[in-house]
Formats: sequence, C-alpha cells, structure tokens
Amino acid sequence: MLFKRPHFKEYVMARLVSVAVFIFVLFSIVFFLFVPDENIAILALSLLGLGFFIFVFAVYRGADRMQKELDTINRYLENLDKLENVNTVEYKAHFFTQEFEDINQNLIQALRSSKKREDVKQRYNAKLKLKNRQRGDMISAIAHEFRNPIASIMGYAQTLEEDKEIPAALQEKFLNKIYNNGVKIEALLSRLVLWNKFESGEATLHPSSFDFYALAEEVKLSLKEKYPQREIILEGSTYIVEADRTLLEVVLKNLIENALKYSKDEVLVTVSEKEIAVSDKGAGISSSDISKVTKKFYRSGTHTWDNSMGLGLSIVKSILGLHKSELQIESEEGVGSKFFFHI
Repeated sequence: MLFKRPHFKEYVMARLVSVAVFIFVLFSIVFFLFVPDENIAILALSLLGLGFFIFVFAVYRGADRMQKELDTINRYLENLDKLENVNTVEYKAHFFTQEFEDINQNLIQALRSSKKREDVKQRYNAKLKLKNRQRGDMISAIAHEFRNPIASIMGYAQTLEEDKEIPAALQEKFLNKIYNNGVKIEALLSRLVLWNKFESGEATLHPSSFDFYALAEEVKLSLKEKYPQREIILEGSTYIVEADRTLLEVVLKNLIENALKYSKDEVLVTVSEKEIAVSDKGAGISSSDISKVTKKFYRSGTHTWDNSMGLGLSIVKSILGLHKSELQIESEEGVGSKFFFHI
C-alpha cells in the first residue's frame, strides 16, 4: 500500500509541529517588521522557539504514553482467542486519564463475557452431540426391538392370506401369535412414552396409601399368565406405603420380568419394611457391568439385560429417584442377581 495510516503519536506530532512552525514563522515576520531592534527580535524569537520546543516535547511525551496505553488495549483484542483467564495481571497498565481506565475495565468485562459465552457454547455443543448420539441409539434400539414382532406379524398374516386351506386350529394359533406380537409392540411403545416423560421432566407422582405386598401378588398373577412354565415365589407380609402405585407396579414388573428372562430357575420376590427385593439364579452380571445396566440404551456385550430398547432398568432408576429411593444390585456371575430398594 502506498498510503499507510499514521500511529496516534505520529499523527499528533505532525499536526502539532505544523502548527508550531506556522506560528513561529508568523511571529518571526511580525517581530522583524515591528521590532526596530534586531537583537531584541532575535532574542524574542529564540525564547519563543525554546518555548515551542518545550511545549512540543511535553506533548510528545504525553502522546507517547497514550499510544502505549492504546497498544495495551489492542493487545487485549489481538489475543482474545488465546486468553484463558482475562484479568488485569496479564496486561498491566496505569492509565493517566479516567476515559482510558473506563475503556480498559469495560474491555475486560467484554472479554470475560465473551469467554463465558464461548464456554456455554462448548457445553451446549457437547450436550447436543450427546443428545444426537442418544437419539441415534434410540432409533437403532427401536428398529432392533420392533423388527422381530413386526416380521412375525407379517409372516403369519401372509401365510393366512396365501393359504386358505389352513386348518382352523393352526389358524387360531397363527392369530394368537399375531395378537401376542401386537401386545409386545404396544408394551414397547408404552415403555418408550414413559421414558420420554422422564426425559422431558413431565413425569409426576400421584401418591396414595396401599399395600405393597398386595401389589406384588397382582404383578405375580399377571406375569404368571405370560410365563406359565416359570415359578415366582412371593415372600413377606402386609407392608403399607405412601407412593405412586402405578409407577411402582412398573418397577416391580420390570424387575421380575427381567429376572424371568435371564434365569431358568424360580424367581424370589420378598416384601418387607427393610427392603423390596427380586432375586434370581441366572447368569449374573459382571462387576464391570453392574454400574452400567441402569443407563439408558445400555446393552452388555454378553447379555442384553433389558431387551426393551435398553430402557427398562433406566425407567426403574428414574421412578425410584422420584420416590427418593435408589435401585441397588448385588450379583455374581454364574450364581445370580439381586435387585432391591426401599420405599
């Protein structure tokens, strides 16, 4: 570039020297025209020149100091993306005018606000990435869990459609299979809706006083119909609690059904004031997996501890959390597991 803007000090000095030279020349002409004694005129001009020099030098020092302070402020701006902690220690400056001090303080506040916004933005982006990953996991889990019952429904329906000579007994069996798979899809959808309520914070408690032992008996009977070949042993006695009966039914049903799916022997349910527990003699859970099985969408490498989109135990944990309780797990591989909590 042929033209370069001057620095603050250069600009001030150029203007000041130009004015000083003009005034000095003007006074020189006046003195030589109106002062008859040439020696007096030269002395006066010398004193005037000395005064101008002292004045210009003083202004030069002031302009130099102001330029240094402007350079300090510019360094703030140049290093904005490099500053970890914005404070006055990193850029020491003693401003001799209140205006520059105000600019410095306001700039520090602006830089701090900028860093805070950047930190908030990074945390938001991290949360967004996590949500997107969870959404992808959820879609994958939904596709996985819905694929089998949908494929069964389509297969049985297609067989019934194409073969009109199927015996009545076999038709009834196929229709029953279609119905059972439809029930399974409905249960998966219900679980997904319930999980979504917990995620959005819309789930609320509707507490009432009821007998937990009686609730356990109802859950046992309903699951006995679904698993007629399995044995569910219920031990305990009347235990009155103040809680949300519907949600605790979900908790108990999830835990018992989980035990039925991953064990071959009987499942023991105990109800007492000390604890409510569901125990099985299944494959057990490794120590490294115990802390993970209640996380949503979690699937073990060797076992799918909850085959309903990885949400069952996560929902249990959330429901117990609303009741100020916590799901605890004791397990040993090859021996069995115990899931218990207190209300």
